[in-house]
Amino acid sequence: MPRLFGTDGVRGKANVDLTAELALELSVAAAHVLGESGLFEGHRPVALVARDPRASGEFLEAAVVAGLASAGVDVVRVGIAPTPAAAFLVNALDADLGVMLSASHNPMPDNGIKFFARGGVKLDDALEEMIEAQLEAEWKRPVGASVGRVSDDPAAVESYVAHLVRSLGSHGSLAVLKVVLDCAHGAAFMTAPAAFEAQGAEVITINAAPTGLNINENAGSTHMEGLQAAVKHYGADAGFAFDGDADRCLAVDAEGNLVDGDQILAILALALKDSGALRSDTVVATVMSNLGFLQAMERHGVRVDQTKVGDRYVLESMNANGFTLGGEQSGHVIMSEFATTGDGVLTALHVAAQMVTTGRSLADLAGVMRRLPQVMINVSGVNKARAGIDPVVQSAVTAASRELAGTGRVLLRPSGTEPLVRVMVEASTAEEAGEVAQRLADVVRDRLTL
Repeated sequence: MPRLFGTDGVRGKANVDLTAELALELSVAAAHVLGESGLFEGHRPVALVARDPRASGEFLEAAVVAGLASAGVDVVRVGIAPTPAAAFLVNALDADLGVMLSASHNPMPDNGIKFFARGGVKLDDALEEMIEAQLEAEWKRPVGASVGRVSDDPAAVESYVAHLVRSLGSHGSLAVLKVVLDCAHGAAFMTAPAAFEAQGAEVITINAAPTGLNINENAGSTHMEGLQAAVKHYGADAGFAFDGDADRCLAVDAEGNLVDGDQILAILALALKDSGALRSDTVVATVMSNLGFLQAMERHGVRVDQTKVGDRYVLESMNANGFTLGGEQSGHVIMSEFATTGDGVLTALHVAAQMVTTGRSLADLAGVMRRLPQVMINVSGVNKARAGIDPVVQSAVTAASRELAGTGRVLLRPSGTEPLVRVMVEASTAEEAGEVAQRLADVVRDRLTL
């Protein structure tokens, strides 16, 4: 059986790849693997379950709850909540495990299951493999009073909002700012405005009316045009866009210019370094980070520890080395003092607080780095498993890297969540980046087409 878990849980088209039956079986398996800590401590295991607003989340939630309870786990449903809220609440409620139903930035027909271990931490590969192995195992079904009980605690999300507000400490007031929040018709449609309004900001929301069918539809961090237009229309100081489960954040300055995850990471890295809170003067980023980010950090005496793509790998490095900040160009930013995973609303609040603290505009803060033109081409319908071993593809990558030596770079990698190969090229001009990227994409397509 092929591995079910990708870079961010189990994901696929709901009711086709991700069925109610699979959701139930995975939940039973997770209950046995992750719930054992509760049994060892002499109490019945407790699981927290949250979801984003997708329509399919309703039946998948029912399946997950049924699976957990049938395995003897007590379940607390908190309803619609961001992924980082689920992670926070697993820890805050001292639960043994957590389940988040979301496909993040993917379109509405998709959905996914993310598991959290005790403490609200994402699973490592070993735990995921144990859950997959448990799918084939026999298990004794509890009966009578031993079956799990199910309760609802929708107010629990309010404690997450309070946590976000507390994270700002003495830099809390945002009363001088007018901000636009694009909630992607997703899980942050209530929490993001509530957090900013609690700090006195003037808040304008867009795409904050989820129907279950419109999540990420021309909205949020994958469709920035609406936010760019709204910021200019309302004369706002800044705008922040979240994805469907609000674990990522991108921004827009007052002139409507995009501020991406690398720039946000740079802003926060320098802020933490200035306050002495950037552990080992190091920020963790992935190999997808723009070369301009790396150059800016070097100029300011910040070391960059680069990992594979995926916030789980960023987090692994942070945990292993005690680093306090890491993130991705896509807008996943992890501030380990306050969160165990990427948190879009937390990120937005701290960027806004830095604007207030310094008295500088977002454009000025983001100007710490110059983004090199970057072109990404997604090549679909190919055998992504051969991307790293095909000799002709590798020869083309080597030749392009030599061509751009010192002025740009090339990265070719298979997607961890979709059936495609990503070709990324940075160069001194957009034209050069586009030409090299297209040339490499053609080689990938010619060599690896299924």
